[in-house]
Amino acid sequence: MSSRRILLLLAAFTVGAVIIVASALALLPGSPAPVASQVAIGGPFELVDQDGQTVTQDSFAGEPTLVFFGFTHCPDICPTALFEMSQVFEALGPDARKVNGLFVTVDPERDTAEVMKAYLGSFHPSIQGLTGTPEQVAAMIKAYRVYAKKVPTQDGDYTMDHTAIIYLMGKDGSFIAPFNLKRPPAEAAAELRRYL
Repeated sequence: MSSRRILLLLAAFTVGAVIIVASALALLPGSPAPVASQVAIGGPFELVDQDGQTVTQDSFAGEPTLVFFGFTHCPDICPTALFEMSQVFEALGPDARKVNGLFVTVDPERDTAEVMKAYLGSFHPSIQGLTGTPEQVAAMIKAYRVYAKKVPTQDGDYTMDHTAIIYLMGKDGSFIAPFNLKRPPAEAAAELRRYL
């Protein structure tokens, strides 16, 4: 009697397992499903550099580009990221001329071309500052899917909350991946050389 009960339970379990597997297989597509296309990051822009010259995405075509969004009044994250980026450019040596570094302001009201130029004097010369009208900057922020928000401070001034990702863009201007600066500069430089 007990062995018959065990056989019935085993049979019921087997039938249930077959039904579950068959249902799962029925839900699978007959051919490999296309992977959802990546979210577009980047695109056309028109800003001015720290020398007041108009630049567009085409100004940086043909070379990989590291793009960082920040602002000159940033107390810690921005100078740290720009310092780390400078170390990577140093580690690249002569190859640093084959890579663009862009520091795009999220605070165009304060970050004029002159302010950007003075600020970037403390970092590697391969890093260029980009600014523009609030509308121009907002368009690039949107294209790169950056979060940036003005936050009032107690003293009546303001600071900026913003995305702190380094974007690695390919020679054709397409987004490759976030670029990790939190590692030895030589290691980061070795990865960048793959895209030269």
